[in-house]
Amino acid sequence: MLCIASSGGYCSVSYSLSKRLVAEGVGTAMLLAAIVGSGIMAERLAQGNTAIALLANAVATGAMLLALILTFGGISGAHFNPVITLGEATHRNLKWTECGAYVTVQFTGAFLGVVIAHLMFGLRLLSTSRHDRSGLPQVFSESVATFGLVSVIYGTRRQFPQSTMAVALTVAAYITAAYWFTSSTSFANPAVTVARSLTDTFVGIRPTDVGGFILGQLCGALAALVLFRWLDKETANGEN
Repeated sequence: MLCIASSGGYCSVSYSLSKRLVAEGVGTAMLLAAIVGSGIMAERLAQGNTAIALLANAVATGAMLLALILTFGGISGAHFNPVITLGEATHRNLKWTECGAYVTVQFTGAFLGVVIAHLMFGLRLLSTSRHDRSGLPQVFSESVATFGLVSVIYGTRRQFPQSTMAVALTVAAYITAAYWFTSSTSFANPAVTVARSLTDTFVGIRPTDVGGFILGQLCGALAALVLFRWLDKETANGEN
């Protein structure tokens, strides 16, 4: 979910900002449609078996991430996530002046994706979630989940700097796994978190729990960025 199409440069080398924003918005909308839609389908078919529903939701989300990163990675960088966008600006792979536009379309796309999922399953366009995801363990879980996501992205890019496929595979694999090893089921994305507060379905989160999740996500992302800035500095200095 980086600017893999250009070796360390800005995505704008090949695509205008407007085209990159459309790619980010469409990609984020499709991601949320997959998360919410698969959650609704899984809950309906699992007949009360939460483990089966979560498995179906995780597999569908991971598969969609793989497809979307391969589809849009070479255009917008396929961030679909404000913390990734901020990280890319910090690493100078995206202009700071473009961050606001990226984040805006990510949130807009996320809301649209929820509406799309609800329309497909005959639900109200938006509905406030009542799914309780409160407590320090879940906030800490989001910190761990986001730390892992950012680490996987930057670690993969260091090993395979020209490979969109490598990043797509590792991100999809990580998110699928993180659904299961984190108590929060790994939202790891502020835009996704806010949008999921507007769906009273299997994947929802109460609006009152959103702030804690986003705080955890920002802390986890910051920790990963600090780690990889230090690792990159060691590499630049020729140290082991």
